[in-house]
Amino acid sequence: MKTLLALLCFTPLLSLAAAPSGIVIHGGAGTINKAQLTDTQRQAYEATLKHAAEQGYAVLQQGGSSLDAVTRAVMILEDSPLFNAGKGAVYTYDESHELDASIMQGQDRQAGAVAGVSTIKNPILLARAVMEQSEHVMLAGAGAEAFADTLQLERVPNSYYNTEFRYEALKRAKQAL
Repeated sequence: MKTLLALLCFTPLLSLAAAPSGIVIHGGAGTINKAQLTDTQRQAYEATLKHAAEQGYAVLQQGGSSLDAVTRAVMILEDSPLFNAGKGAVYTYDESHELDASIMQGQDRQAGAVAGVSTIKNPILLARAVMEQSEHVMLAGAGAEAFADTLQLERVPNSYYNTEFRYEALKRAKQAL
């Protein structure tokens, strides 16, 4: 009876281990009102999300790790002005940009995060480095940027993140105060 119980309890785990991998992408925090998008804009969002998912999945198909796949997919979103993960970052009240990123590995529950970085092109790379190459779980602001310098991660001027769409959103938000 114990053998049967063990077999019944662990069969789902064995099935999961043999299951094909997949990747799911979500386009960030906030809300995009689809009714306000033109067909061209909607197609651009969908194409970028599809590209990020395909690139992440390609990493898995080539034997890469889930961390590599997630990192690749997030970098695509960070490099796109459509999403607020990087290039299209939302403005702070003082009209600059501060970005956050985090990553976690489920197998060992390791995590890395950065907050308030303003010149790191791909904050996901820095968050991953915090997890893999430091004793910390989170670094913020100038300390995070100094750590990025030790790793020679690409830096950009804060204006790199500027987009007209986000600037107009900031102006509307300030007018609503």
